[in-house]
Amino acid sequence: MKAISLFTSAGVGETYLKDAGIDVICGAELIEKRAKLYKHLYPESEIVVGDISKQEIKDQISEYITKDVKLLLATPPCQGVSSAGKNKNQEQFLEDDRNFLIFDVFYFIDNFDFDAILIENVSKFLKMYFPFEGEMLQIQELISKKYSGKYIVDVIDINAQDYGVPQSRPRCFIKLYKQNYSWASPQSEPQITLREAIGHLPSLEAGEKSDIKRHYAKRINERDILAMKHTPTGKSAMVNEVYYPKKVDGGRVRGFHNTYKRLNWDMPCHARTTKSGEISSHNNGHPGRLKNDGTYSDARVLTILELLIVSSLPEDWDIPEWANDRFICHVIGESVPPLLLKKVLVELKKNN
Repeated sequence: MKAISLFTSAGVGETYLKDAGIDVICGAELIEKRAKLYKHLYPESEIVVGDISKQEIKDQISEYITKDVKLLLATPPCQGVSSAGKNKNQEQFLEDDRNFLIFDVFYFIDNFDFDAILIENVSKFLKMYFPFEGEMLQIQELISKKYSGKYIVDVIDINAQDYGVPQSRPRCFIKLYKQNYSWASPQSEPQITLREAIGHLPSLEAGEKSDIKRHYAKRINERDILAMKHTPTGKSAMVNEVYYPKKVDGGRVRGFHNTYKRLNWDMPCHARTTKSGEISSHNNGHPGRLKNDGTYSDARVLTILELLIVSSLPEDWDIPEWANDRFICHVIGESVPPLLLKKVLVELKKNN
């Protein structure tokens, strides 16, 4: 099945789609650098770069939508409604233009005859109300009102940790498909703990390297290292009485309870955000191991290899030399885990 992908970013989520029988012939992305990585990963696909809210960009994308393109994928940016973002209520949601990019998706649904459409976002997206024909409707109501005459509309709200991904990542999928198709939900699986996923990798302290490709630890400042060495698995250095995070002048760093926090070995990894390479951001500390002197090992963030594993990406993922670690953390953090996307799409089947 040939597909068009809107808001594709660097194409992280599309990693396994060929395994699901899907050929994305064209992606669309706002940022040139992300599009450059997309083209590196998918040299046979086209990529349109620009603001999809502009008609000229819509026109460029439309040139690739031939009659044999049967699937539309749309993953509009989630930052406007993400629980980690600045917007916390309906009024703030309505003030963020990013939350209305879904209407640009409607343009393509209205103007082309796709057999199936998949819209993906964070779970909170389902709770936002949108203005439509004089009403304020939640997205499922809005889409059903617009398209239920042509498509079956089905919504699933699931967590990647229940589908073979060693990471907690709640996502919603809005599925639209014609009557001659079936589209079941994927079957849940036992959760994979962080210990099962990365526990076999050798311990590293900040700044250290191993002989394993991409298993090297980012440097952090000595103040943060000291605080994290005295922080147990699953706990935050913010609550330490003596070895808490400090500024250069010795003053106490202020932050949330889940900053400077170590992950838990016996749970799936906490959601990886665009700032997963920063020890001061949410739930980014390696779990560590208790040492004989009472401190904990691995005072650091996850290595790129560990990030790939918990994000369900191949360990030998083809990262070009020009793409630095900060950029890779960013594009992985803003993407749906690719194994989850594959498992949702592989259930789309045309009836005989």
